[in-house]
Amino acid sequence: MPGERVRISGTAISLQFERVDGDSRCPADAICVLGGDAQVRLSVHDDGRAHHYALHTGNGAPVRHDGLTIALVELAPYPFSARPIGPADYRATLRVSR
Repeated sequence: MPGERVRISGTAISLQFERVDGDSRCPADAICVLGGDAQVRLSVHDDGRAHHYALHTGNGAPVRHDGLTIALVELAPYPFSARPIGPADYRATLRVSR
């Protein structure tokens, strides 16, 4: 959920899901030429500093930080044309690996 912060076990690093920017994913009840993209903003906190990153649903490319790979697995809920998504309703599932 936006604002949530979790510590990565065995490290001094924590991740914070900040927000979703520009959710242009094709609604599940529509037919689209392009699949669209949503941008998930997160911050990685270590040694009292915050490092800011963006992950995209469109390309699935992970980011690297201090030996960790952070990937976006899922962004929920999936959009429907008649149901707008409130900023606080998003849930991001991330995978962190070494």
